[in-house]
Amino acid sequence: MFVLLAAVLIATVSAAASESGRPFSPAFQPRFFFAGNGHLKLSHAHFGTTLDVRYRRADGTYDPDALRQIQRFFRSREDGREGAISLRLIELLAYVQDHFHPRQMTMLSGYRSPEFNEDLRAAGGQAAQTSLHTQGLAADVTLSGVDLRRLWRQLRELRTGGAGYYRKGNFLHIDSGPPRFWEETTSRVSENLSAGNARIFLRTDFDRYPSVEGAVCSVYSVTAFPLLIAPQAKVASANGDTTIMLEPVGNGIERRDGCLAITAPAEAYQLRVASAAPAVKRGERLHFVLSTCEPRIAQTPSEIDSNPIEMQPR
Repeated sequence: MFVLLAAVLIATVSAAASESGRPFSPAFQPRFFFAGNGHLKLSHAHFGTTLDVRYRRADGTYDPDALRQIQRFFRSREDGREGAISLRLIELLAYVQDHFHPRQMTMLSGYRSPEFNEDLRAAGGQAAQTSLHTQGLAADVTLSGVDLRRLWRQLRELRTGGAGYYRKGNFLHIDSGPPRFWEETTSRVSENLSAGNARIFLRTDFDRYPSVEGAVCSVYSVTAFPLLIAPQAKVASANGDTTIMLEPVGNGIERRDGCLAITAPAEAYQLRVASAAPAVKRGERLHFVLSTCEPRIAQTPSEIDSNPIEMQPR
């Protein structure tokens, strides 16, 4: 199933980067707000290997072979299992590398299989029950030649995503989830903060789009079932809200009684925008707002908000 997920990611990337039958030209901005130059170089502290790949081509499309190399490099440390790695995370790590110029960036932990994550927790390790490592959204890295605390503060100001500073271990946790910032003593990692769907969040496949039609968004940190989502969602902007329709992608979400239902743990919960929103101005910022259906169990929110997105011309 991990191979299938990787194939879906690569197909989505290839299709989105070639809308209207042609790739984005170099004149277009990167599809993510925080993106590097398309090259990523990492050492691995556990496996003793080095990743050195150009994952994004000059025309803005992504190299499937490079993405497969990245997925293999990020594999779970103890059992070697692989999981789909968020393209947003790849770009974020490349952004850190490209903008802050560490002499070397070394990975301590990338993807974690759920089993390995539970083993860490049982041994008293720093691992949350619903760690974003298990969802392919996080990496723990050391960066030589930079002031880690200063870099952590800069990431905090930029609101790149989740960033944790671990002084004793001399590493940063970097993730592509909602902006959150902590130090080792304030991480609250031992608490089950995401129980009952308390920390559900939504991430789009890209940040910049020529049109929202066809955009794919993923629901993360689902911990209580069923989670029922209305097929009608909103695109919210400074000029008001517009209704869009969603359709499930893959097998993680099914249709039930007029809602889209997440009924069991799965490796991905993806939704595609099936209808186009009205044209918006270039550079206008928007975000998706999903509504959940009743009955809402435990701490399920009435709405699930996405990251900001931006419109760009074709």
